[in-house]
Amino acid sequence: MNWTTSEFIWFDWAVLAIGVVAIAWAIYRAIKRDKQKMKGADSQDYLFGKGEPWYIIGAAIFAANIGSEHLVGLAGTGAKDGVGMAHWEMQGWMILILGWLFVPFYQLLNNKMGKIITMPDFLKFRYTQRTGSWLSIITLIAYVLTKVSVTAFTGGIFFEYLLGLPFWYGAIGLIVITAVFTVFGGMKGVMTLSAIQTPILIIGSFLVLFLGLHMLGDGSIAEGWSQMMAVCNAAHDGFGTTHMFHTDPADPMYPQFPGYVVFFGASIIGFWYWCTDQHIVQRVLGQTKGEDNRKVMARARRGAIAAGYFKLLPVFMFLIPGMVAFALSQKTGSGIVMDLANTHDTDGAFAMMVKHILPAGVKGIVTIGFICALIASLAAFFNSCATLFTEDFYKPMKRGKSESHYVLVGRIATVVVVLLGLAWMPIMMNMGNLYSYLQDIQSLIAPAMVAVFTLGIFSKRITPKAGEWGLIGGFLIGMLRLLTNVLTNSGKAVMEGAFWEHTTWFWQTNWLIFEIWLLVFIVIFMFVVSAFTPKPSAAQIEAITFTKEYKASIRESWNKWDVIATCGVVLLCALFYAYFW
Repeated sequence: MNWTTSEFIWFDWAVLAIGVVAIAWAIYRAIKRDKQKMKGADSQDYLFGKGEPWYIIGAAIFAANIGSEHLVGLAGTGAKDGVGMAHWEMQGWMILILGWLFVPFYQLLNNKMGKIITMPDFLKFRYTQRTGSWLSIITLIAYVLTKVSVTAFTGGIFFEYLLGLPFWYGAIGLIVITAVFTVFGGMKGVMTLSAIQTPILIIGSFLVLFLGLHMLGDGSIAEGWSQMMAVCNAAHDGFGTTHMFHTDPADPMYPQFPGYVVFFGASIIGFWYWCTDQHIVQRVLGQTKGEDNRKVMARARRGAIAAGYFKLLPVFMFLIPGMVAFALSQKTGSGIVMDLANTHDTDGAFAMMVKHILPAGVKGIVTIGFICALIASLAAFFNSCATLFTEDFYKPMKRGKSESHYVLVGRIATVVVVLLGLAWMPIMMNMGNLYSYLQDIQSLIAPAMVAVFTLGIFSKRITPKAGEWGLIGGFLIGMLRLLTNVLTNSGKAVMEGAFWEHTTWFWQTNWLIFEIWLLVFIVIFMFVVSAFTPKPSAAQIEAITFTKEYKASIRESWNKWDVIATCGVVLLCALFYAYFW
């Protein structure tokens, strides 16, 4: 048997089949044991899960973030644009904000409201009922636009390049398998799968990186790194793709990532995603069940810190292997062929690395981890959508139903999300580069979320109507910009007519600059509205006020090792920026 073949041979298929059966059995056993402990179905256990160890929380946050947009999109953007998109991945420091600031705050709300909250719950409590309902609508729309369809699309590309499956077979197959898994597994299944796939994914990805560098350097990893840096430094007309900030207007990447604006734009999206998005926050909300505040906060915070370390890895797991793939495509005999003008080629960079770099058998093992990652990430989105619909729409309308009834409704909501994601895919496929598309969409949604959550927590002057109007207005402006992006090919097309000529500032402004100004506008707008609308009630203000006793419990929930571990995340982020500045 040829162990170095670039094909997916029978031995890889055998390893893949055995691995899938073993993982399915492990998940079944975990769910069965959990149900025995639960002694019957419970909708909150299905949707949120129970208290988990901090390392499981960290792995679940990491796995929820890692999807096929990383396996395909991040590696693809690495091959095409180098570390230009690394700002969105080097955000371990942002997850620390979730652990240190928002975990205590969400636990405070949980205590005062007497239940596990969703993000719309907070807005209903702090602002108005309508504000929370709009957040649920916005979040569900965002999941369809940026999560379900993107993950399925990139999963199809991954399976096409690695296994030779037709694109639509891979995309639809991934959605169907994940939907079945989510319906029967719930959050416990997602958490278990996350714990299984995380080490496989990390080890497999680093094997791809090191073996790729080994091939590029003719047996030397260090020489391979030097070769990669040299090839990538010569790319883009000699401006290179090995630096994170593009400050020269002549740089081909400057129009997309103008100077230092990119850091602030990425931070706005990161703040929304890591600190206020239901998909991520749900991993820590489920840890607030009937325990002492200090223990709950300590476990959830340490899970967030662990996730901060995990979050440093994707750049090395996916983006830099994409850069290695580009360098190998310039090397005779590597077997990797890539045309940078063809986004389909660059998006297949990681799959090509797995196919041509890894030995037989290892391909099968690594593919197991990648399939688990795709399913865990997509299942987490499905589960969050089911949570939002059940908790924020259905339960208030249909109170008094059985817990099994609510679980069934959540499953039906999952199916609806699947269908909507499939319907959006053909439109998304015509909107340019995958990873840029993903961040562009998020840049239109994030500013309203950031403004409403931040001012709602830190300012007692912001009125309920200001929060409501700020969220709705910011979202509608973002969707209007999305419409112009579709019509003008993200501002690239030349549009004729008086209307387009007088609105170029709206549809041609760089997406990062537009995002920042949209945030500034929403913040100012909310303060103006607050000056003319009724003040928040005493109960609403009390909800965001930490008592002395609660502050003491926060202080008792962390020790010096939590601080040291936190500083480690910040230091590693700083070192990466210093190297690739």
